[in-house]
Amino acid sequence: MYPPLAVTAPSSPLRTLQRLASLVRLSHTVFGLPFALAAAGLAHRSALAHGGEGLTLARLGLILLAFTGARTAAMGFNRIVDRRIDGENPRTAGRELPAGLLSLRSAWLLTVGATLLFLLAAWSLGPVPLILSPLCLLVIFGYSLFKRFSWSAHLVLGVALALAPGGAWVAVTGGLEDVTTPLWLMLAVSCWVAGFDVIYSLQDHDFDRGKGLHSIPVRFGIRGALILSALLHLGTVVALLAVHLHAGLGPWHGLGLALITATLIYEHAIVRPDDLSRIDRAFFDLNGYISLAYLLCATLDLYLLP
Repeated sequence: MYPPLAVTAPSSPLRTLQRLASLVRLSHTVFGLPFALAAAGLAHRSALAHGGEGLTLARLGLILLAFTGARTAAMGFNRIVDRRIDGENPRTAGRELPAGLLSLRSAWLLTVGATLLFLLAAWSLGPVPLILSPLCLLVIFGYSLFKRFSWSAHLVLGVALALAPGGAWVAVTGGLEDVTTPLWLMLAVSCWVAGFDVIYSLQDHDFDRGKGLHSIPVRFGIRGALILSALLHLGTVVALLAVHLHAGLGPWHGLGLALITATLIYEHAIVRPDDLSRIDRAFFDLNGYISLAYLLCATLDLYLLP
């Protein structure tokens, strides 16, 4: 039985906007967007090689709108359905909905509006993105419910974020041809996200177990969770190597792969079963560096080398 939520405090329109931005953690955009942009660059090269138009400024703008809409809708829905669980967890009780800093109505308006923005952008990008958009929504909304009945929620989150580079590829090329490269990139993102989400969820191991919630740490223990996280991140490196080889990329992309590998090794070195004090650094700082480094190196490889 969950406790009643706090009464929503009145606030100015500007303060409400700030709280809505905090609700959906705009700063966490750094995880998914760089890989989507890198996929768009790879898709541009592929489209030109097959006689297509490639990436235009208008199409890039629509990709950004689609990504923003989908991510905002997913985060908003997650906060709405988890608001009572968050209210009982000391780590998350201060979030906007359980703390009464935002009304449930405001959160729903943001979520529905973001969903409509995503669908509008998908429609503008062409028939294939529009046809695939309901499936994307099913995945990104479904993730929020998985921890209630399955420890595989981390894997579903990985798939949800992996849809971004896949969607960017389809948006640029207009179809599902020549999809080997984006599939490898999607696998890399999926393993990467699932791996660091397992590490992040270690913070809630005791709470989740006590409330009957499911996660890899609850199912396999802290040590087992760290082993599975390391295996997932090994999968990330292997999949990015496959992208490198299949797409015929050069030394800049190779440098990005080396930097990512080194960062993941360091991430696992600072989070140990007997020392979980640096989880926040492993989650946000290091993984933010990974995505930005990949975008930078992929861009240099695609556009600066002959």
